[in-house]
Amino acid sequence: MDILSAGLTLLLIMDPLGNIPVFLSVLKTVKDESHKRKILIRELLIALLVLLVFLFVGPYLLKWLNLRQEAVHIAGGIVLFLISLRMIFPSEKGIMGDMPEGEPFIVPLAVPLLAGPSTLAMLILLVRSQPERIFDWLVAVVGAWIVTSLIMLSSTKLHKLMGKRGLIAVERLMGMVLVAISVQMLLDGITTYLSIFPAN
Repeated sequence: MDILSAGLTLLLIMDPLGNIPVFLSVLKTVKDESHKRKILIRELLIALLVLLVFLFVGPYLLKWLNLRQEAVHIAGGIVLFLISLRMIFPSEKGIMGDMPEGEPFIVPLAVPLLAGPSTLAMLILLVRSQPERIFDWLVAVVGAWIVTSLIMLSSTKLHKLMGKRGLIAVERLMGMVLVAISVQMLLDGITTYLSIFPAN
């Protein structure tokens, strides 16, 4: 996987366009636009910090927990598959279910909407598969985060421009793409496992 493919995959998993309604809903109690922007910037920076921590520390965490790469592949695929299904067939409570009331801090905007389990699993997989390309993966993460940040900071304008139906259509499309990515992750994990432990 090259830098562009990794960045696009991470961007799809972060789903900034699909998260616009959630962000606007969570921040609707904040009336001051400048304060709302400060909260959004803070949450974006926290999400970037979490992503970078997992990029550099995640593989060592897996090693400490004695988890195989194939297990992370399969687990990440399952989580991503479930999230993508919720994007295509959302529940009444939204993709992330119940959310805490009041001004958001870390949860649910930074984690798990932006730095969610599938995004973190994808980062770990990238580093575990090709650790010598850590700088490439860093560029992919930062690039995906920058695009996500620009979209989220323009969330109000984009919501007015695309409308609710337009955002729903984009989210459904992203969900379909993520279903394919999640299935590929599952197949890669199973194939790798079977190649290491072939059936007798």
